[in-house]
Amino acid sequence: MTFSIGSPMPAGGPRGMLEQFGSADERGGRLFNAHVVGRVLTYVRPHRARVAVAIALMLIQTGLIMLAPYLMKVAIDTTIPQGDVAGLATLAAWTGLTYLGLYFSDMGQKVLLGWVGQRALTDLRADLFEHLQALSLGFHDRQIVGVTVSRVINDVAEINQLLSEGLITLLGDLLVLGGIVVVMISLSPMLALMTFAVLPVMALATLFFARRARAAYRETRSKVAAVVGDLAEDIAGVRVIQAFAQEQASRERFERINEANREATIGAVSLSFVFLPAIEFLGITATVIVLWFGGQAVLQGQLTIGVLVAFLAYVTRLFQPILEMSRIYTTLQSAMAGGEQVVRLLDTAPGVADRTDAVELPPIRGEVVFDGVGFAYSEHAPAALRDVELHIAAGSTVAFVGPTGAGKTTLINLVARFYDVSSGAVRIDGVDVRAVTQRSLRRQIGLVPQDPFLFSLSLADNIRFGRPEATDAEVETAARLANAHDFIVALPEGYATMVLEGGVNFSIGQRQLICIARALLIEPRLVILDEATANIDTGTESLIQDALGRLLEGRTALVIAHRLSTIRSADLICVVQGGAIVEQGTHTELLARGGLYKALHESQFGATAS
Repeated sequence: MTFSIGSPMPAGGPRGMLEQFGSADERGGRLFNAHVVGRVLTYVRPHRARVAVAIALMLIQTGLIMLAPYLMKVAIDTTIPQGDVAGLATLAAWTGLTYLGLYFSDMGQKVLLGWVGQRALTDLRADLFEHLQALSLGFHDRQIVGVTVSRVINDVAEINQLLSEGLITLLGDLLVLGGIVVVMISLSPMLALMTFAVLPVMALATLFFARRARAAYRETRSKVAAVVGDLAEDIAGVRVIQAFAQEQASRERFERINEANREATIGAVSLSFVFLPAIEFLGITATVIVLWFGGQAVLQGQLTIGVLVAFLAYVTRLFQPILEMSRIYTTLQSAMAGGEQVVRLLDTAPGVADRTDAVELPPIRGEVVFDGVGFAYSEHAPAALRDVELHIAAGSTVAFVGPTGAGKTTLINLVARFYDVSSGAVRIDGVDVRAVTQRSLRRQIGLVPQDPFLFSLSLADNIRFGRPEATDAEVETAARLANAHDFIVALPEGYATMVLEGGVNFSIGQRQLICIARALLIEPRLVILDEATANIDTGTESLIQDALGRLLEGRTALVIAHRLSTIRSADLICVVQGGAIVEQGTHTELLARGGLYKALHESQFGATAS
């Protein structure tokens, strides 16, 4: 449940925000971001026992990889020439056991790392969700919902590659590579040096690829987020799109964004299509070099056939981890690009946070004081409120009226501490709202928004949303007080009726009655009504006004209203203009004063109304 606040919007509206978000994605990326890797590994640490087993299996696998070609060398150079059938059978058995061990060690580490990766991603998504809920409204006002969803779903999925196919596998490949280099040098330094001649070329190719891959994969993350953001916005606004017959324009716009995503993805993948075959070609070149020069060495008696066969096997093995690392490299580029965005989101500090010394707010009476309050939505934005002074007595009803953008919603946002004041203080029962925990403050505030929002739960669960432990009897009592019981029990499934997404299976008036019941159930001491009857038809308005009367009884109420007829009986009416309270008094007093309130009243009811 959020208020519309009129905070500054980038040029180009929501899609301008998408463009700005995308450009931010392309800045500051690095081939290896230690901060990103460190944050990701914190989610692996609780499962270090499984990781340790996986690493042990990796060491076993490395040893077995070294052993297999050596067994072939012994068989060719010793056992076969001597006609040792028993020895050959023993070597064959050991070779079979070696490859069987390779199979199980490889399978074991992949199963373990896959488990750890999925567990870590589950924990990461849970932390992201919790963090998104902790971030203030100011953050969510500036973000496209689809982009945020893309961060939690798509970018986190990319990090899976960093865990399951990335760092640990890279370590294994390095171990294999180092072991093979040592064995090759011990077998034939000359052939080893000839084989290593292709490595500088390989290093140059990798460097050339790296410079282009970093930007390419960050671009793909940006474009995917743009596609999801545009899709979410168009689905949410499909009613408006259809009403103005803009399906074709919307489709063309989405196709442009989707095409940009396709081009970015093809660009990134094409780099892999060029790079990986190049590495394979260099590996084949090294094999040809070894076969030519090694074959001549065998003919000249400088080398045994067994050593040559083993060496060729080691050359093949040498380039397997190099090729695997090349594949992992392309994977890590995408994972690092996604990880940068996820970590950036996790590192975003909430604009409103509990102080370290924050205390629980005790049960309140409901006195509210604005003490010289000033507020701006950002450092460079114009002031939304200027030096507001207002005392609201406990148990009174205070209405805020004024033109759109005057600062009415901003005032009540500060009471619920959805934002923090820029200057001055908001106090409830003499306590600065910044000195108490947000939870203890908001649990004593009942909110009925202009756009009644229901979750995709049953009607009963929507009513008990603020008090999950409430009994069915308490839910029904709240619904009766809110005038919602009759229409609920008339439904085939009654209180168990599920709410469809967006509450589309209920009218706005019915949704608002459920919201009032939800507020009644928590028995708040302070009630905020944000244009609670603005979108309600005349027939339902009387039911809602009656329910609101029960909700406000004996409680402090802050009411924003455009329909002045709904707040005539308020104890105090504050007229807000330009971020300041320019008039205050009762309905009769303000009419007699002949100021802005009277002008607003006459614009709605005519000059003869009173």
